Amino acid sequence: QAILCLPRAFDYSQKNAVLVPAAALGVGGMLLYCHRSGHKIKTLDMGNGWWGSEERPPIGKEDPSIRPFKIETSDKEIEDLHRRLDQFRFTPHVEGAAFHYGFNSSYLQKVVAYWRNQFDWRKQVEMLNKYPHFHTTIEGIDIHFIHVKPPYVPHGKTVQPLLMVHGWPGSFYEFYKIIPLLTEPAKHGLDEGDVVFEVICPSIPGYGFSEAPHQKGFDSIATAGIFHKLMSRLGFKKYYLQGGDWGSRITTNMAQMLPQTVKGLHLNLVFIGKQSLGRLISIMVGAYVPWLVGLSREDARRFYPFMQKNVYDLLRESGYLHIQATKPDTAGCGLNDSPVGLAAYILEKFSTWTDKSFLHKDDGGLESKYSLDELLTNVMIYWVTSSIVPSMRYYKENLSKDPDLSAHNRIGVRVPTGIADFPQEIAHVPRVWAKDVYKNIISYSYMPRGGHFAAFEEPRLLAQDIIQFVQKVEQL
Repeated sequence: QAILCLPRAFDYSQKNAVLVPAAALGVGGMLLYCHRSGHKIKTLDMGNGWWGSEERPPIGKEDPSIRPFKIETSDKEIEDLHRRLDQFRFTPHVEGAAFHYGFNSSYLQKVVAYWRNQFDWRKQVEMLNKYPHFHTTIEGIDIHFIHVKPPYVPHGKTVQPLLMVHGWPGSFYEFYKIIPLLTEPAKHGLDEGDVVFEVICPSIPGYGFSEAPHQKGFDSIATAGIFHKLMSRLGFKKYYLQGGDWGSRITTNMAQMLPQTVKGLHLNLVFIGKQSLGRLISIMVGAYVPWLVGLSREDARRFYPFMQKNVYDLLRESGYLHIQATKPDTAGCGLNDSPVGLAAYILEKFSTWTDKSFLHKDDGGLESKYSLDELLTNVMIYWVTSSIVPSMRYYKENLSKDPDLSAHNRIGVRVPTGIADFPQEIAHVPRVWAKDVYKNIISYSYMPRGGHFAAFEEPRLLAQDIIQFVQKVEQL
């Protein structure tokens, strides 16, 4: 009987020898598929919007040409500005107010006097035109950008395309001091290794010389899609991205949208997601034992006292945000009509967002970091283009859909990411928190000084960090 059972036992073991590996292979294949598809599926839809004032043309009929553009001015434009400045109505400031009530009106008198009598807009226009400007029509609106190539590429150097995106109340002009450091790093004493950049700086639609969207709903995702199309139109298949303020949000969306085209993402501001119970516990524990919740000593120094730095300071600095996210056109019409009102509204941000302590200075500390020519040139870009209202609408378009700017965080960013954390930034985001969204952080730098307008204020520090980040990515 035992002998009769041998063939059956042998058949059974043979079946096992075939079925077990087959089953294991099948289960393994399913797990691998699920793992890989989980990474592939989570991307933002690029879409194909239409923001023009006319009807969308048939597919393939939109003009793809890239047209040279030159900033110009006229006697009429300057005379109108001077007339309005001459009619400035002064309101005395409260004694000892410094910048606690907003822009100090006594210092504003000095700014207006300089603007009226010494500021040379024609000279600044000539300076703005030193880099090549272009227009191209994408999704029904004209997109303005500058495109600066290195004048000389030594043998063995690789030219990397870098798209840099500004925010509010900045402009493409914020990057004028950092561009030569990136296109000619060796000339300026930077250790560039094998890397040199060609830099593309677009104006967000509705800002400066980019046409404002004519339809509702134009948010950071729509902007990301347009900027991808811009880079494709310029012939780039892979490129680096850099941004702060809205530029951070836009470039993050670009990395979530087409990660295969983004070689690396560098940010000097990170938008964090919704608060959770775990995050709240982390905040409380971190005040006493920061290392237990993944915070470094420097994180703790920049983060605490929590209520002061993350609640009170943010509330004080975010009044503009509520206005712009709800009724931008109401406040905007006054700013669009008054150059003095526009300057006060914009330059107040360049004070306290550069350094929180400037709140206590009568002049807002503005001239300790920037020249009046630099500050007024940025204001003039808004003034001559009447772009303050559409730039303010950008808050409504984004925040009405996503009040805490966290809706897209669940998608995650898997491209190599570098973060430059400047100590005077509006809010500090520790690396351990940033990792919730940015899954592949290869560089996180605690910058020694500087605030919100990093490229404008500390171009050399930012350029060094960008270069070091790209060097790391290229070595991966």
